[in-house]
Amino acid sequence: MVLQQTFSIRTEGRGTYEITREVRRRVRESGLELGTCHLFVHHTSASLVLCENADPSVRRDLEAFMARLVPDGDPLFAHTDEGPDDMPAHLRAILTKVDLTIPISRGECRLGTWQGIYLYEHRTQAHQRQITLTLNGE
Repeated sequence: MVLQQTFSIRTEGRGTYEITREVRRRVRESGLELGTCHLFVHHTSASLVLCENADPSVRRDLEAFMARLVPDGDPLFAHTDEGPDDMPAHLRAILTKVDLTIPISRGECRLGTWQGIYLYEHRTQAHQRQITLTLNGE
């Protein structure tokens, strides 16, 4: 069986937004016992990450690293049509991932003990982000 759904996440600007609970709920409601859950974000300035979900300092450190790696307003970047965070947001999405695949076993996402699923917003302004979830299995 294959199921596909698209859902929206509203962000309040740059940062990580945990979507683990939402994804787990959708997997449980599907009735699949064994298979895969694929997630895809439909944007070039946001991404999806599996990250430690117990200590928020991990996500703060991730943001500090990204800010050092691709700073807003860097004069290196010509693409600034939407402001100083425009090209850095695209690079952050390229360096992370726009999709994730998670195994499903016994009707549940088989995440590690400390793994959480996050939408990673790379723009400084609020956005409505679309994610397509595709479930394959039986």
